[in-house]
Amino acid sequence: MGIWERIGTVIKSYLGDDDVLTRSTPGRQASFGQGDPDLNAAYEELDDFLRGGSGAGEKYKNGKSEREGMGSAGEKTKPFPEELRKDFAELGLSPDARADECKAAYKKLLKLHHPDRHAGHPGNMKKATEKTAKVNAAYERIVKWFQTQ
Repeated sequence: MGIWERIGTVIKSYLGDDDVLTRSTPGRQASFGQGDPDLNAAYEELDDFLRGGSGAGEKYKNGKSEREGMGSAGEKTKPFPEELRKDFAELGLSPDARADECKAAYKKLLKLHHPDRHAGHPGNMKKATEKTAKVNAAYERIVKWFQTQ
């Protein structure tokens, strides 16, 4: 029994599944009884994923869910607007970045390009002011988009 099968067995045992060991045996068809259909579907998806099937893992790429999919409360999320690609690039992020990643990148860039850090050199101060304005505008558009989801 591999590590993923063991983890699946532990999860199922915590959920109060009495017949955990017989169902998680490789090569045996899973039958989950007469319980909740959503719970049965979740068990089947977990078993398929743990056995290396194409079930749950196809929805996720690199550990992050796709932009067009189900939201946290089950509602459909808005498709990603193409005009925000340059805003994510301005923050140095890929378009699939989460809100907390955007905030961290924004703060880092503000610290790096703050005009007060370049007060001794007028040319650098002007460049820093322009960069800060671009970063602020990009972050505002990204935050507004996240709030409308």
